Amino acid sequence: MELNKLANILKNNDIVLAIGLVVIVCMMVIPLPAPILDLLLTVNISLAVVILLVCLYTQEPLDYSSFPTVLLIATLFRLGLNVSSTRLILLHGEAGNVISSFGEFVVGGNYVVGAVIFCILVLINFMVITGGATRVAEVSARFTLDKMPGKQLSIDADLNSGLIDEEQAKERRRKLERETDFYGTMDGASKFVKGDATAGIVITIINIVGGLIIGLVQLHMDIRQALSTYTILTVGDGLVSQIPALLISTATGLIVSRASGKEESLSADIKNEMFSDPRVLGVVAALLGFMGLVPGMPTAPFLFIAVVTGGMAFFKTREKEQQIKQEEAHKVELEQQEKLGKKEKRAKATKESVMELLNVDTIEIEVGYRLVQLLNVEMGGDLLERIAQIRRQTALDLGIVLPSIRVRDNLQLSPNSYQIKLKGVALESGEVYPERHLAMCAGDPVGNLAINGIHAIEPAFGLPALWIEAKDKDLAEMSGYTVVSASAVISTHITEVIKKCAHEIVSRFDIQQLIDNLKKEVSEEYVNDIMKDISIGDVQIVIQNLLKEGVAIRDLKTILETISLQSKINKNPNFLTEHARVALARNICKQNLADTGELYVITLSPDIENTIAKGASPDGMSVTLDPSFTRALFDRMNLELEKAITATGNQPVILCSSPIRLLYRKLVERTYPQIAIMSYNEISPNVKVKSVGMIKIETQRK
Repeated sequence: MELNKLANILKNNDIVLAIGLVVIVCMMVIPLPAPILDLLLTVNISLAVVILLVCLYTQEPLDYSSFPTVLLIATLFRLGLNVSSTRLILLHGEAGNVISSFGEFVVGGNYVVGAVIFCILVLINFMVITGGATRVAEVSARFTLDKMPGKQLSIDADLNSGLIDEEQAKERRRKLERETDFYGTMDGASKFVKGDATAGIVITIINIVGGLIIGLVQLHMDIRQALSTYTILTVGDGLVSQIPALLISTATGLIVSRASGKEESLSADIKNEMFSDPRVLGVVAALLGFMGLVPGMPTAPFLFIAVVTGGMAFFKTREKEQQIKQEEAHKVELEQQEKLGKKEKRAKATKESVMELLNVDTIEIEVGYRLVQLLNVEMGGDLLERIAQIRRQTALDLGIVLPSIRVRDNLQLSPNSYQIKLKGVALESGEVYPERHLAMCAGDPVGNLAINGIHAIEPAFGLPALWIEAKDKDLAEMSGYTVVSASAVISTHITEVIKKCAHEIVSRFDIQQLIDNLKKEVSEEYVNDIMKDISIGDVQIVIQNLLKEGVAIRDLKTILETISLQSKINKNPNFLTEHARVALARNICKQNLADTGELYVITLSPDIENTIAKGASPDGMSVTLDPSFTRALFDRMNLELEKAITATGNQPVILCSSPIRLLYRKLVERTYPQIAIMSYNEISPNVKVKSVGMIKIETQRK
């Protein structure tokens, strides 16, 4: 029973690691018997060899992400062994068989030779390997952190352009975070190795001085006996400690100097990069052979290595010749196959090329060659990052997930021009100057600004503007102008186009994705129950109707519940849309609130509403009115809108009764697409409504 409990404890890696760390700390305080110290010293050497081999066979540094922590534990373990061995040497004049063997066998019992070898190992470890590894770790950490923003933008750019999907982008971001954490940690962990080397020197000096004092003063040895006893043991202890330290320092150098992205081991890289060119090996063989024939030089070793290197060059040359012959034979075979099936391949290639031409991107932006710098992160371009923000903001504002927005250059455009395409058709275009800023003011004319610039019209809202130089930006802002960059102008234009065309962008596939996402968030059974009486096509039409009037569809659950319930009465899409608007009344009011928190409205007179209702078609899809009445209605509406905007500084909404809301919307949407038309049923109870005008026609009865 007890053995089973012990086995279960040992299977838990966290418990074993915790016990190991506690034991390492206790080693510095509790004396260890010599046999246990021998065992632990052997474990230390084995652990160092394991770490070195793991680093040697690691293809990428991130494959050994636990290395900094392992380095700390190994360093602490080695220092604990140093303390334990020092205690045994100074107390008993012996430190076990491992240290004695290193002191007697490795250095031949000569403490002077041992001291020299120890000093050489320390210098190699401290000045060469540890110093180099520390510097490489510092530089790697600094450059990795510096490159992190650029890499993140590169991931966003690939995601926006459709080269990768969301899951691949998340995986690349996780890898980037791990890489940054690894190199940042290695920058500090490399100091462990440097400190360990320093501690090894200090401990060795303390052991020798302390041993001489104990031997001469306490044990009354003569100086030669004291030197022989304590110095050999101390040097042996130093060698036992420095050899694992040297191995781990080498492992640290390997892991921090290993280039990322390699798909092969280090040995394979060295073989392919150093010993694959027979010309290099041939030159080396000739040079060594010449040196072996020079009088006075050792002939045998030079000629032996020259023969080996020459043999390698010979076999590499034959291997390359065979490879070239195989490639030529393969090329001939391909040419024969091409001649035999030339017509079939040409027909297939033509078909494939034509099929590629049928692919149409939902949203596409083409830029002139001077605007390419706005896409280049290294040149300070942030357009791709702004496009990524547009996709996120559209999801928050409208509740739809935009497809990837493809950005490409077009040499047929003028250098500073761009155009926005929807499903392959250019909708809108503009012209920007990447080295300048756009200054806009809705009040005074731009000509009153006492700075030079290029007169222009802001492409998204049609405001008069001026392209000014960067040095005049502060002056323009102090003069009351809004100043934005070229990339901000393009991104704002894209945003407005997306808002106007959202109902055309959203597809049945997008609707299906939104419904599938709702199944994950709420319940699949719940969504299936709602959808049993309606189709994806019905939902798509309602969603498109809502988006056409700028209504956000984030509350998809409410929309689907309303459609499902009202479809039992009438499945007409316009009927379902009007009820969905009523269900979304709170959101619609919030979207149209003024800066003061009030809802400014312009109402329709009862006579106008009655006239519109009488002119409605039987199916309620259209309205037929007298042209003079329509002209008078538009004139009066335009007058009331101008008065309201002048008085309040905000865009009011047109408020009418529910039966004619859709008819009135269809009547004015071509002339006033930006005006929100609401019914009385869409006013939320907690919204404060303020009437700023009424549309009425005095002569309508004539």
